[in-house]
Amino acid sequence: MLGQLNFPALCSYWPELLAGLWVTIQLTVLATVGGVGLGILGAAQRSGKASWASRLWGLYVEIIRNTPFVVQLFFIVFALPNLGLKLTAGEAALLAMLISLGAYSTEIICAGIQVTPKGQWEAGRVLGLTRTQTFLRVVPPSLQRIYPALVSQCIIVMLGSSVVSQVSDEELTFAANLIQSRTFLLSFEVYLLLSIAMCQVLLALGRKWFGAQV
Repeated sequence: MLGQLNFPALCSYWPELLAGLWVTIQLTVLATVGGVGLGILGAAQRSGKASWASRLWGLYVEIIRNTPFVVQLFFIVFALPNLGLKLTAGEAALLAMLISLGAYSTEIICAGIQVTPKGQWEAGRVLGLTRTQTFLRVVPPSLQRIYPALVSQCIIVMLGSSVVSQVSDEELTFAANLIQSRTFLLSFEVYLLLSIAMCQVLLALGRKWFGAQV
């Protein structure tokens, strides 16, 4: 079986694969930064007193967590233009990934905040800090506690980027599908190479950015 594989035939398609990998990395970086930032904002809303804003955010979290990512992506691509908001395939893909990670990271960060000792909040009040100032000092150690869960969710979002090829965003899976459709003979080789590339990117992101072992 291994002797029948023809990896050298993929050499002529390196530009397409590298371009797709670069798009995947860009989507992952932007979605991670934006999604975690959105999660921190949402955690600030949901960890405070009950209000219309926290309830509205809770509804957003429940909707995202209970619908498939591909449905969210198709809604952004096909429904938003009917409301007057037209996005490119790349913009729609990034928005879908950001919104998805924002919902999940909200719950993860909330869990980290809830296990923070109450003494830290009380110390902030004693020192005369506002709730916002105290929150900003509590979040960093809270994020350290939930690093594994947060990194895992970011990885899931990156893996979900393969779905955006369905709306013609030219990321790595799109490039692999294009090569497969042109050759009809390199399916195993191109998807195996894709899997290896994704694994290496995941390892790099997990270890260098988050200080986590994945």
